Amino acid sequence: METRQQNHEATVGGILTQVAAGAGAELVASGSWTATHAAELSREIESANLNLDRRASIDLAGVRELDTFGAWLVERLLRRAATSGCEAQLTNVPDRYGRLLAKIHRVNAETAASPNGSTRISDRLEKLGRSAAALGNEVLSLVAMLGAIGAAAARVLHRPGSFRLISAIHHLDRVAWQAVPIILLITFLIGCIIAQQGIFHFRKFGADDYVVDLVGILILREIGILLVAIMVAGRSGSSYTAEIGSMKQREEIDALRTMGLDPIEILILPRIIALVCAMPLLAFLGALAALYGGGLVAWIYGGMSPAIYIARLHEAVSITHFEVGMIKAPFMALVIGVVACSEGLKAKGSAESLGLATTSSVVKSIFLMIVLDGLFAMFFASIGV
Repeated sequence: METRQQNHEATVGGILTQVAAGAGAELVASGSWTATHAAELSREIESANLNLDRRASIDLAGVRELDTFGAWLVERLLRRAATSGCEAQLTNVPDRYGRLLAKIHRVNAETAASPNGSTRISDRLEKLGRSAAALGNEVLSLVAMLGAIGAAAARVLHRPGSFRLISAIHHLDRVAWQAVPIILLITFLIGCIIAQQGIFHFRKFGADDYVVDLVGILILREIGILLVAIMVAGRSGSSYTAEIGSMKQREEIDALRTMGLDPIEILILPRIIALVCAMPLLAFLGALAALYGGGLVAWIYGGMSPAIYIARLHEAVSITHFEVGMIKAPFMALVIGVVACSEGLKAKGSAESLGLATTSSVVKSIFLMIVLDGLFAMFFASIGV
């Protein structure tokens, strides 16, 4: 008979009774505080009034069942009391519930920042410091990756037989040959757009011929190589990050280390070499496609014959402009490869982490390439090239 009564009481939802006390209020919790009785427990918590009392205690001796949901409701009641200025504490907590309540109490236990000005300034200084530290860590990781790649290249030069030639050729095919159609298409369209806009504006001053100077110098020296590098970063850099990040998640990189193999030499070095070899080729083909597109628009839209376009191109563009663009290409490829592989190694165990690493790889690569292009521009201007 007593067992049947206890089972019946366990099926009844939790109850929170408020009892008057000498120094404040006392709440007595009883019944089953589980997710099964979520609706009635929420009503009990909402109806509890602690705002008018300076002190309150919550007696848990009568709680027969308690799960994570019920423990969180108790914690929510304590935090609401603290927000309203009431000192609330738990009493008569059964030993079997102590650890659960303690863990729930530690969840999101940080207090909200007070709205005074000094705290806001300290928060901003803290964010600034954390951002500076994160930036420093990013720079250190890129430098460490560059150093590891250099060390792996030195070992390969010392032992040429250890170089994975088949892997490098495979990645060269993916990065260079398979990327040719999209590179030609985009650079061709860019050349057409630059020529059309140049003719449209130069025609106002009767200087249609100068559109050839504009197209030739921009394509060979600046825009052409930068545009190709951005497309390679979006296409191949993101692929490198996703591949290496996926290997990191499946613990394939750890398996290589366990077997005594260097992942930098096995996985990353062939990709970097393929990218460095492919970038000048793609930049050259892209420049040809852009110049062809500019000449086609100058002929159809500007009425300039192909012979005049080619003759003017010979006069306006020297081999120096071509050399400047080709010098930039391997360095931009190195930036893309180092950033992509570094971000891939940072990927954690979730799909979200891999997606964030891929996005970060493309964004950082494009940013660093633009900065590098600016540094090259200042360097070549200082030496008069």
